[in-house]
Amino acid sequence: MDTDKHASSQISRRRFLQSSALAAAGMALPTLTASAAEKDISHQWNSKKPSSFTMWQIPSHKNTIGNSYVFQSRRGKVIVMDGGFPEEAFTLRGFIGVLGNEVEAWFISHPHDDHMGALNEILADPQDLKIKAIYHSRVTDAVIDAEPTEAKKCRDFYARLDHTDIPVTDIQEAGRMFDFDGMKLKIVSVATGLTVNPYNNNSMIMRVWDRRKSLVFLGDAGIECGDLALKGPYADDLNCEYLQMAHHGQNGCSEEFYRSIKFRACLWPTPMWVWNNDTGKGYNTAHLNTIKTRAWMDSLGIKEHHVSVRDGLWKLD
Repeated sequence: MDTDKHASSQISRRRFLQSSALAAAGMALPTLTASAAEKDISHQWNSKKPSSFTMWQIPSHKNTIGNSYVFQSRRGKVIVMDGGFPEEAFTLRGFIGVLGNEVEAWFISHPHDDHMGALNEILADPQDLKIKAIYHSRVTDAVIDAEPTEAKKCRDFYARLDHTDIPVTDIQEAGRMFDFDGMKLKIVSVATGLTVNPYNNNSMIMRVWDRRKSLVFLGDAGIECGDLALKGPYADDLNCEYLQMAHHGQNGCSEEFYRSIKFRACLWPTPMWVWNNDTGKGYNTAHLNTIKTRAWMDSLGIKEHHVSVRDGLWKLD
């Protein structure tokens, strides 16, 4: 067999499968480079400075709540944050495959299924996807048991982490820094053992930035988690340009939290039914607090919003 032709065939087949996975979700293949005309210039406060990374906010293809972000450094390193439900694994594999099929680092904010589920599914059947390192902040048994409906899924995930050959780091102290070719990542807050709103309130809060842009990811932080971060040693690191809304923009951090930090744009990993607080009976008729959070943002004068259900696959250079 001609080795070069065989390799080319394998790459073509992989590209086809990746394209099919993304097409099934209504998503285009991510472009590895972009012309100036393709770049979103709305954020470019520091547009003359070179960008060290690209970020994609990945929408759910199941119209379900979930959290999934993919980054690529200027030299091609891929970093994943959360990843969404197990059902999102197929699409996520395709997206990562287009970027080289290798993840430099995978960060999990907390062990809810809509954040760690896709990774858990991939760990069960890695196929040819290579993950070089996983980082999370492990919650205590008391926290796990405080949410009985999620306990089995959480323990199954931790069992996979305990038995994988991939290096896994349990971060129990805030302040740790990473540098991926100029893409900086800092752990601003870690699991604290809170058993009120347990899994959400143990979200690992992360800041990502370069010389051009800055983002903070709150995971599903609740009121208590946000308040602890504000009182913590890295409170200043909560200030940013782009802020991922806590708990998909509903039942997350308090209004006081949002008023205590500086940011100018919101990231909403949010499906339509959460965005409109509508589970079938009309706008703002369900039990979620999304509309209240949206009103807070209006009162703060925030004009730029990137909502996964509206923007689809949104890219930030």
